[in-house]
Amino acid sequence: MTLKVSDIGEKELVKYIIANSKKITPDDTAVTPFLDLNLISTCDMLIQSRHFPKNMSYFDMGFKAVTVNVSDLAAMGAEPLGFLLSIAIPKDLEVDSFKQIIDGVFKACDYYSIPLIGGDTNEASEIIISGTALGTCDKPLMKNTYKQGDLVAITGDIGLAALGFELETLDNIYVEKALKPKARIKEGQILKDYGATSATDITDGLASELYEIKKDNFGFMIYEELLDISDEYKNMANGLDLDYLDLILHVGEDFELLFTISKDDLEKLPIDYRVIGEVTDSDVVEITLENGFVDKIKNKGYEHYVSE
Repeated sequence: MTLKVSDIGEKELVKYIIANSKKITPDDTAVTPFLDLNLISTCDMLIQSRHFPKNMSYFDMGFKAVTVNVSDLAAMGAEPLGFLLSIAIPKDLEVDSFKQIIDGVFKACDYYSIPLIGGDTNEASEIIISGTALGTCDKPLMKNTYKQGDLVAITGDIGLAALGFELETLDNIYVEKALKPKARIKEGQILKDYGATSATDITDGLASELYEIKKDNFGFMIYEELLDISDEYKNMANGLDLDYLDLILHVGEDFELLFTISKDDLEKLPIDYRVIGEVTDSDVVEITLENGFVDKIKNKGYEHYVSE
């Protein structure tokens, strides 16, 4: 039987690349020593049929293309340096629609203070936007440099975008989060300067990111009560016949930062945050539910190539 990429998924493909390259940093971005700093570089590709909801405007497509890349810089605590844009579009796309995409890119670049410095254009059967973000950092935040006893925290509410994707015709905070996500670039820089021991951005779901940063002999205990899930959220999910915890844990697209930090340093943080758990020596990723029952969190999140 011939093994296909759909049999193993994106993460296994990436592992293969990393295992066969001695120069790739297995983190949110590449980290390259440069003069007395580190060059932080990342790239992300968005495909219209896979990454843009049908009700997303062309402007928001352009804005999101910058956001997804800047979010990786944020996870490293980097200072933005420049953004490269490669875009492929159908030949019958209206010129005004193309201009709206580019206006979204420019607006996002202004928002994140990252100049557009180059790129490429091409033709495709649907809109494909590939961005490359560059930044600098003295001591970047890595994914797995936490210690036992550190607290696990996030920079804001999660699961809002997951619910918003199911509410396409409604104008509310959930849809806003899904269609107009923002990267936490300033928060990332503050976390680096105030002692965070690790960080990553939440794109593929909280569960997936926890497993992504997990190292041998360490684990995480997350507390449902600390997630502070509102009754409104639970009721709306139930009305759509969806499991609210599944949305919170396994969908993603929030672009909040997941980070670890000591109890002492946490008290000094000058940003909003929510503690949701702690680093343990259990070697498993678990959640204590509101009823007191402890359950293992499944390693499941959004992944390319794999059919649900």
